[in-house]
Amino acid sequence: MSAVKQSQSSPADNHDDSQGPHALKPTSAWIPKWLNFLGDVSQSEIDILLLSTAFKFLLFPAYRSTDFEVHRNWLAITHSLPISRWYYDTTSEWTLDYPPFFAYFEKLMSIPASFIDPKIVDLQNLQYDAWTVIVYQRLTVIISELVLGAALLRFIRGSVDPSRQRILSASLFLHPGFLIIDHIHFQYNGFMFGILLWSILMAREGRNLVSGILFAVLLNFKHIYMYLAPAYFVYLLRSYCMSPAGAIIPTRFISLANSVLLVFLASLGPFVLMGQLPQLLSRLFPFTRGLNHAYWAPNAWALVTAADRVLLQLVKHVDVGLVVNESGVASTSRGLVGDTVFAVIPNIKPVHTFIITIIFQMLYLIKLWRAPTYKSFVAALTLCGYASYMFGWHVHEKAVLLVLVPLTLLASENYAYYKTFVIASVAGIFSLFPLIFTPAETLLKIIYSLIWGAMILYPLHKQLYEFPSSLPWVLLESFENAYLYGFALLQVFVTLFPYVTGGNPDTEFLPLMATSVYCAVGLIWAFIRLSTLYITQQY
Repeated sequence: MSAVKQSQSSPADNHDDSQGPHALKPTSAWIPKWLNFLGDVSQSEIDILLLSTAFKFLLFPAYRSTDFEVHRNWLAITHSLPISRWYYDTTSEWTLDYPPFFAYFEKLMSIPASFIDPKIVDLQNLQYDAWTVIVYQRLTVIISELVLGAALLRFIRGSVDPSRQRILSASLFLHPGFLIIDHIHFQYNGFMFGILLWSILMAREGRNLVSGILFAVLLNFKHIYMYLAPAYFVYLLRSYCMSPAGAIIPTRFISLANSVLLVFLASLGPFVLMGQLPQLLSRLFPFTRGLNHAYWAPNAWALVTAADRVLLQLVKHVDVGLVVNESGVASTSRGLVGDTVFAVIPNIKPVHTFIITIIFQMLYLIKLWRAPTYKSFVAALTLCGYASYMFGWHVHEKAVLLVLVPLTLLASENYAYYKTFVIASVAGIFSLFPLIFTPAETLLKIIYSLIWGAMILYPLHKQLYEFPSSLPWVLLESFENAYLYGFALLQVFVTLFPYVTGGNPDTEFLPLMATSVYCAVGLIWAFIRLSTLYITQQY
């Protein structure tokens, strides 16, 4: 039975493995009373928290990306400058480009930082990397990630199948994506996805107004979550603001609208009053960037870009009558700065990506409108984020978490969903590997991801596996498994290629391109699988 199925829980539904000879003994005797909303916390859950935290402490000296300095600079901006100058400051190239709630969050974190080490919040102290700032910023990620941990514990409580939900919750709290992006590369995704999961959890519990408010709060922390907004709009309208017969319930509609409006007023109000809304929006939506990021996010446009490269080589050697755009020949990263230019294929514009994304999202929204259940909502929400990742403009590789996190909630529905989850997870996690390229962390990310897979994917496989019902499905399963095993060969290629070529600058982008294209194949196939499952199944 599904781990995320919405129903009224009976005593039998809530019975989990906290009873019996192999019980997970509650340790809530020493848990503060204000944390009672988490329910009984088992010893295994405490162990996971402590062991994972200790491991993250060991990562403090690890590689840090430029995002570390980005967030240190934002601490300095929000602490040193009046709010009227936050979105105008250009002291550093790492200007503030997140919505106001995240700026307020940085302001809050800057207060203890100023006492620990005043140089952390010195606006002129660029590239500051003393041990004090490293420890402080790493700690803020760990502490803020407890929002995610608390939501995952609540998902277990009252779930239809607590044993499976416990695996899914552990998979998210220990997810390699969060480890790579937050605790090595450096960001606050765990905290913000925690807010998202609390919002989804409120929908599971039938508290739709709170769900909508939390999502509005999340949008004002990071605007990338707007890709999920269409699913929220349709679900809340149908399940909260309308009766089963389809009539609008005015009081609920007004309550939801006013609540969301108040959240946006709290966030944007000061900047509207100062006449700075256009400046703020220009920071949030820099459309001067190209179609692809420097490292192509493994989506549909990665395959289109790779096809353009192949056609370019074909045109160079064979006269096939295709016109070559010379500016496209000179392009290397296809989107590091400025517009993306193709050499052979017609260029893609932002409006094209927007139209394609909307078309795909409409397929899911129509289904959600007709079946506004919790399970249908989670699937539609996942697919709305997935479509945006597949066809969006200037998608970052880190945005794959927008797919993998909600998809995890569907992984235990049945074997078809599980297999989709496995393909997307393996391809998505591997696509993050190029973010960490230093030798010590390279071995770490591989070993950690393999351990995570053994701990999460194997137990779920044992519970959910179904032998294919016909020869075509046997062949399809074989091809999918072969694709998954191919990641081992891809890792060997990526590792050895620089040594074989002697670091030739003309070919240094090839391992990244191979990673992007190979991961894109899996993520696109998982997208097709999930779309088919959602549209064809009853909810």
